[in-house]
Amino acid sequence: MDFLISPAYAQAAGASPGGGFSQILILVVFVAIFYFMLIRPQQKRMKEQQAMLAKLASGDEVVTSGGILGRISDVGDTFVTLEVADGVRIRVQRGQISQLMPKGTLKGA
Repeated sequence: MDFLISPAYAQAAGASPGGGFSQILILVVFVAIFYFMLIRPQQKRMKEQQAMLAKLASGDEVVTSGGILGRISDVGDTFVTLEVADGVRIRVQRGQISQLMPKGTLKGA
């Protein structure tokens, strides 16, 4: 039976010149692409959102993350009071404001 199966001998793999450096370079390139495509734009959006939330004032028209359109009647540290219709006011967390709308948007809605 041994004559049907030829013995397999392991051959020493030749060292590729610069193999370790090229792998590190590829890893660095992937990390750079990941940073510029995903992390950096997300950080930029977060900074813009924080700046928008910091400058909220009474009379601004906003949209919440739930899609509610309203005019700010009172601004607190953590909560904002929105007037969504005549005499109808709701309180939402300040972080739930997703977009600042142009003045006059509420009248057209």
